[in-house]
Amino acid sequence: MSFFENIAAALDAEGIESRVNDDIMFVPITSDLEIQFVEIDQLLPAANVYIAAADVDEDDEDFEAVLVSVAFSVEDAVESVARHIATDQVVTVLRDLLEGTDERIAELEFIQDEFNPNLVVAEVANDSELRVLVETVDGVPSAIVRFLSFAYTEDEFDEGDDTSEIDDYDDATIQELWDVDAEQGVDSEEPLSDDEYQALLESSIANGAEPIIEIPAETLELGTYIDFDRLFDVLGLVAERALDWESQLVPFDSDEFDEPDVYDIYGEDTLDEELESEFAEYNDEDDEDDDEDDDLEIHELSGSRESLDAEDDEDDEED
Repeated sequence: MSFFENIAAALDAEGIESRVNDDIMFVPITSDLEIQFVEIDQLLPAANVYIAAADVDEDDEDFEAVLVSVAFSVEDAVESVARHIATDQVVTVLRDLLEGTDERIAELEFIQDEFNPNLVVAEVANDSELRVLVETVDGVPSAIVRFLSFAYTEDEFDEGDDTSEIDDYDDATIQELWDVDAEQGVDSEEPLSDDEYQALLESSIANGAEPIIEIPAETLELGTYIDFDRLFDVLGLVAERALDWESQLVPFDSDEFDEPDVYDIYGEDTLDEELESEFAEYNDEDDEDDDEDDDLEIHELSGSRESLDAEDDEDDEED
């Protein structure tokens, strides 16, 4: 069997269709996209892997095939196809979430996260967010759903009125930027422009610096889904229950609760040590009582001995 025939058999076993035309194998991904394998070595074997628009003639000006990898075995070819199918599924789900094409999420308006394109966020209830992270995990398209509540109590609002820490941070940031000027040999009379300062700030964030302000949130984990139809069912329920969940997600202060005593059901815990300690103290008390009794007996015997000696002396005198 040829290289293409082996690839076709392996793809068919995975339920993936393919066709061969001349020296090119076509594997449709969607109605608009396909993968093309072009054999470059029959003996090795090897084939270039391209992503191309489907149903477009090679002579057409709009035709464009992009080289994405090279397959040196049947396994490489199947893995490449599976990877691109998974990527397309992720893109499709993200597009459906952002465009709101499913009526089950009609009440939700998702926007794409600024830093992670695979994360979409929708504002729900009064002060909460619904976050959906769609990505490929071990080759399987998955969606992780979280509900975050940012609701505050009046006490927390009062605590939030103190902006001294933020002011201090801003002062420290400004001083750091001035230090950068000095290190780079910039004259203090010619400080960095606003655009240059903004670029430095964005650079620090991109390099992993913590955000200036972190808003605490209570998180409700809503699961990981590979069945995207069920995902949309869950998102529809979230839209209905958001207010109820937000009211129940109150901050938990562990200092207000004492940890209960937990004992090992097999007896291998500190309880045995405490019992042994108490038993040892009890034995020590018994030993002390025994010593006192022994001293008392000795004293009594000594007293009796002295009485007998006195009686013998009296008898001798009478005699």
